[in-house]
Amino acid sequence: MTTDMTIEPAAGRTEGHGGARGAGRAAVRGLALALVALPGSVLCFVLTAVSLALVPIGVGLVTTPHVLTGVRTYANWRRVLAAEWGGVRIPPAYRPLPPGGNPWTRTAALLGDPATWRDLRWLPVDMTAGFVTALLPASLLLYPLEGFAIAAGLWRVFPDGYWYGFVPVDGQASALGAAALGLGLLLLGHFLAARLLHGHFLLTRAVLGSGQEALAERVRVLTETRRDAVDTSAAELRRIERDLHDGAQARLVAMGMDLGTVEALLDTDPERARELLAQARRSSADALDELRDLVRGIHPPVLAERGLGDAVRALALRLPVATEVTVELPGRAQAPVESAAYFAVSEVLTNAVKHSGADRIWVDLHHTDGFLRMTVTDNGRGGAVAGPGSGLTGVERRLGTFDGVLAVSSPAGGPTLVTMELPCALS
Repeated sequence: MTTDMTIEPAAGRTEGHGGARGAGRAAVRGLALALVALPGSVLCFVLTAVSLALVPIGVGLVTTPHVLTGVRTYANWRRVLAAEWGGVRIPPAYRPLPPGGNPWTRTAALLGDPATWRDLRWLPVDMTAGFVTALLPASLLLYPLEGFAIAAGLWRVFPDGYWYGFVPVDGQASALGAAALGLGLLLLGHFLAARLLHGHFLLTRAVLGSGQEALAERVRVLTETRRDAVDTSAAELRRIERDLHDGAQARLVAMGMDLGTVEALLDTDPERARELLAQARRSSADALDELRDLVRGIHPPVLAERGLGDAVRALALRLPVATEVTVELPGRAQAPVESAAYFAVSEVLTNAVKHSGADRIWVDLHHTDGFLRMTVTDNGRGGAVAGPGSGLTGVERRLGTFDGVLAVSSPAGGPTLVTMELPCALS
C-alpha cells in the first residue's frame, strides 16, 4: 500500500503516563487538538453535507470528490497524530480509487467505500466527545490556577454566589477551600493528563477503526500482494533463465568448442592451440564473473553472511554517487525479510542514481517498535512518484508481500525522501 504519510508509533509511548513533563506535554497537545478538532471537523462536516446535497443537481458530482479527499486527508492526519502522540495505530482501510475516470465514477467510488462513511460518522463524534476529551488534560492543569488566584484575593472582585467547582466562594476561608480543590485537581491532572489524552486517541480509533471492514480489506490486500509475489517470482525465474542462456551458458558452449579445436590443433598447429587455450581461459573467467553477478542478483553473499547493514554499505560503495549509510539494527531479521529490504533499498538507490540528478544520497536503516524502517534521501530534482511504470511500484509490491508500506515525499525541486517499513522482529 502506498501512502503519503509516515507513522512513528513509538513517539507517543515515550512520554509515559506520569511526571510533570509528560502531563504538561499532554495538556499542550490536547489543547492544540481541541482548537483544531472543533473547527476542522465542523468545516469538513458542513462542506461534505453541502456537497452531497448538491449531487442531485450535478454540482456535487464535481465538488464531492475533492471534499471527500480533503476529509480523508484530515482523517489520515489525525491517524498520524494518534500514532505519534498516543501510540495508537489506526491503519486506514480505504479502497483504491479508479485511475482517472470522470467525476461521477470517482464520486460513486468514494461513496461506495465504507471507510468514507466511517470518516463521516467520526466527524460529529470528534467535534463533540473528541473535543471534550482533548480539552480535559489542559483543563485539569489550567483550571487550578483560578483556584489559586481566588485564594490570593481575587475572590473579592467576584460577585456573590460565585462557585469554584463545588465550592461556594464568599470569603477568605472558602477561597482557601477553592485553592485546596485546585491543588487536588492539579495533582489529579499530573497523574491523569497523559492517560486522558490517550483516551481521546482510543475514542478516535473506536470510531475510525474499521472492524470487519478492515478484515475484509486485509484479505483483499493479502490476496493482491500474494498474487503480485507469484508474478514477481515467475518473472524473476524467467530473468534468471534468460541470463543463464544468453550469458554464462553461451560462453561455456563457446569455450567447449574452443577446447575441441585446441585438441585437434595440438599436433598440427601448437601456436594456434595456445591462442585458443588463452581465449578459453578468458571465456571461463568471464563466465565465472557473470555467474557471480547472477548469484549476487538472487541473494548477495554479503547479505547472507553479514546481514542487511553491511550488504547496503557494500551496495553504496559501488554507486557512482556519494552515499552515506547509517545503520542502527541490534539484530537480524529473517532471511526473506532481509532479502526484500535489501532489494527494495537497491531499487530505490538505482532510481535515485538514474533519474534524480542527485550528487549525494543518504540511507538510514533502523528498527523500532517491531518495524524495520528504511529511508533513502537524495538532493536531486524531485518529482518521483510511485505510479504505473515507475520502479517504485515494484518496490511497493515487494514490500507488500511482507505487509510493508512505502511512502514517497518528492516535491518539485527536491529533495526526495522514500520511506519503507516492514513489520518484523530481530533475532
